[in-house]
Amino acid sequence: MVLAQRILNVLCIMSYLIACSDVVAENTTCFSRRCLANEMIAKELFSPPQPPSCAVKVNLTSIQYETLSVDTKTLRFTSRIKIEMEWKDPDLAWTDSQYEFTELMLPVDKIWTPDMTVDNAVETEVKPVNTDILVRKDGTVEHSIQMYTTVVCGINLFNYPFVKDSCPVALNGWSQNNCGLRFEYGSVTAVGQSRGEWQTVSVVLTSDQGKLDRNYILVTMSINPFNTIVTLILPTVLIMLADLVSFALPLEGGKRSSFKITLVLSFTMSLLILTDHLPDTGLCSPLIRYHFCICLVFLVLSLLASMIFTRMASDGSIFSCTLPKCGFKKNDISKHDKLQDLSLSGISTVSGEFTEKASIQNVVTFLENMEKANEEAKKKQNLANRFDRICFWIYFCTDVVYVICLIAITRTEFCKINNLDFW
Repeated sequence: MVLAQRILNVLCIMSYLIACSDVVAENTTCFSRRCLANEMIAKELFSPPQPPSCAVKVNLTSIQYETLSVDTKTLRFTSRIKIEMEWKDPDLAWTDSQYEFTELMLPVDKIWTPDMTVDNAVETEVKPVNTDILVRKDGTVEHSIQMYTTVVCGINLFNYPFVKDSCPVALNGWSQNNCGLRFEYGSVTAVGQSRGEWQTVSVVLTSDQGKLDRNYILVTMSINPFNTIVTLILPTVLIMLADLVSFALPLEGGKRSSFKITLVLSFTMSLLILTDHLPDTGLCSPLIRYHFCICLVFLVLSLLASMIFTRMASDGSIFSCTLPKCGFKKNDISKHDKLQDLSLSGISTVSGEFTEKASIQNVVTFLENMEKANEEAKKKQNLANRFDRICFWIYFCTDVVYVICLIAITRTEFCKINNLDFW
């Protein structure tokens, strides 16, 4: 009886242990991905993996670069960088004997993810492409982000609008001594290469061999010069050519001066457009700014010369207070004409008071005075035309020399900018 009681107690204990083991098995074994995901979230892995080397290796499998906009006035360009990355976290791994799943999805804000930075950016915004990330059974985590960054770059605008220069985008992560992030870079591609007048020519990943944490994307950009040529350079050339041809206009009447004033005003409008578009100052200030100033000086000097020669052709002097050396003034000539008219009328009406000889003498004197006045006017006109021709050839030769010097300067590299001085 006692033996039977003992056997019964042993059976009860065994059945209880079996029931408890089934309950534990039900509580520890997941039969769905959501259950496994909840277990991973419960670990609260918000800190980076801690390998023995204290350096987390992150593989940037794909980098897509796109230039969104370029502000020529402030020398800033905004870009979008899409990065696909992966790394290993041993605490997120599992075996086939534990779970039958090979991969699962986790919320991006429930585990640790690498922080990417742009060292030379003035503004950076990082957004995940998706709210979930993919985790594989060996602990490999796949993640995608988009970075919107604004970088200040000293673009060499000396030969504007014929500009082609490179700017770095220093894409890195946090590191301190031997600890931190160690990036392995994959493919780098460019998308959306044309944005307005700026075009992305190439995107090349470059690294500093002496520093492991100094890696950057070298973005080569160029300007499509067509718009600037049509709106600024071509009008400038045509205005200067019109000013040169305007020397063919006569000095009399002030038509030439009026035409040149119109050219100066038109050129000033082009200069205002250029000022609003280009940066105020810089290491490599655009040559076209100096070109416009020089052309404006040429136009004003040409206008002043035409005004002086017009005055010289009419009065024989530059200043109105200077008396002419010979001949009559206009007022004297007009008074003399009135006297002669009276004399001629006197001949016809009161012919009895003058002899025929005196009347003929008056007519001869009047004609001689008119001839002298015409000769004096011709001398003034010839003198003004002579100076005008000399000024034209000086102006023409100066323009030719200036164009030659301008072409020579554009072919020479006067200025270089170091865009890697932020390290």
